[in-house]
Amino acid sequence: MGRNVIVVGSGNAAMSAGIAALEAGAQVLMLEKAALDLAGGNTKYTAGAMRVAYDTSDALLPLLSNPDDPRIPHTDFGAYSAETFLQDLLGFNEGRPLSPEQKTLVSESLEAVRWLASHGVTYAPIYSRQSFEKDGKYVFWGGLTLAADNEGVGLFEMELAAFQRLGGRLRCDAGVSDLIVEDDRVTGVKVGDEEIRADAVILACGGFEANEALRVDAFGRDWSVAKVRGTPHNTGDGHRMAFELGAMQYGAFDGCHATPMDLHMPNFGNLDLPPSERKNYRKICYFLGVMLNAQGARFVDEGVNFRNYTYAQFGRAVLEQPGHFAWQVFDSKVFDLLYSEYSFHDASFVEANTLKELVFKMDGVDPAKALATLEAYNAAVDPNTRYDPKVLDGKTTRGLEIDKTNWAQRFDEPPFRAYPVTGGITFTYGGLKVDERGMVLREDGSAIAGLHACGELIGGVFYGGYPGGSGLTSGTVFGRRAGCGAAP
Repeated sequence: MGRNVIVVGSGNAAMSAGIAALEAGAQVLMLEKAALDLAGGNTKYTAGAMRVAYDTSDALLPLLSNPDDPRIPHTDFGAYSAETFLQDLLGFNEGRPLSPEQKTLVSESLEAVRWLASHGVTYAPIYSRQSFEKDGKYVFWGGLTLAADNEGVGLFEMELAAFQRLGGRLRCDAGVSDLIVEDDRVTGVKVGDEEIRADAVILACGGFEANEALRVDAFGRDWSVAKVRGTPHNTGDGHRMAFELGAMQYGAFDGCHATPMDLHMPNFGNLDLPPSERKNYRKICYFLGVMLNAQGARFVDEGVNFRNYTYAQFGRAVLEQPGHFAWQVFDSKVFDLLYSEYSFHDASFVEANTLKELVFKMDGVDPAKALATLEAYNAAVDPNTRYDPKVLDGKTTRGLEIDKTNWAQRFDEPPFRAYPVTGGITFTYGGLKVDERGMVLREDGSAIAGLHACGELIGGVFYGGYPGGSGLTSGTVFGRRAGCGAAP
């Protein structure tokens, strides 16, 4: 008879932990605060993309659900080396060296995704967002190539099926309120007045982004109005329970993943929409235009890098502008390049045939200053460099307070459109310190017996931002470690 393991949460990290523990011979009970329709944590709200280090296309082909897709023979997945992945993470570390957690994430990324594939999780190339056609080939860029079939919902459903096939039990409407501790060891959990015993407990219940008080305490007053992109149930329960036992606070507690979102999106993600439409509140094509705040000023270099490397930071930049909003402005030359969310049936935007008309339609913006900003931008665009949205084209502006490094084009072909956006918080970065078995460590470095953690609860993985698709991969890498560590 194997050990009894309790997993708190039911997202990708929790499922990875549960599958790994079952695989190692444990009996696993998964406890989820939400009802079944909202089970899955933040995973259901994602696009399902998973970033991995790989050297050749051959490493990815066995993972595909449809290897006979006629596009595959004409696809160049390129390569995304471990060194490149590490350098991409380092670029967000704000001067910090690479952490042990980041090195683990990269070194185990491909194997973790292969491991999920061995349990029936299948993937598809992200043709619509991560590739372009060149000389009859689909060429992928930015190191992000694959997403789970049917995006985040599909990932959850495939993982749940694997978990249950192995004998795992999922119990919903079962929010864990406290840990049971006996003789300095975690021996179970409390669900209301009920006590459930176990040999090990794995905390995999997300960050604290849905807790307004904790957001304000960590990030400042602006964050009281942040839209929560995912589940309303990530309220910091795992942090609280672990810290009450003396767990180390580890990582960037002032950091979070925040993305530009439609200003008029509902709070919390909308699971009533099908997966293909759920992302339509996201607005991340700012690199094709400019963003203006209430004072009519630009406040970031929209073209500093591919959007994979900036969207998780620019949501924060938007939220911290006056009034907590901005407008994304586009020329008709790029309308056909805007992602589908910009043409979704309830996408918010205004349109005009002149820039002067447009700025007067942009609610909350100083129109005179906005017009001056756009005219100064037009005058500063380098006319000699060829525009190419498929690469870092170096088509810049010259002489502005904030120059646009790539993809700078004049606003000169009407109609013009502007989309109102705010910041949507996805998950928080600060968390717990764990060892190689996923055991939670105290401030003195000792392990809390019987307690493991994974997923968004783990600190040290992300600091000032992250390359897109790393979050789900991190959940699988550290979830698998925690499950293996809790099972023996």
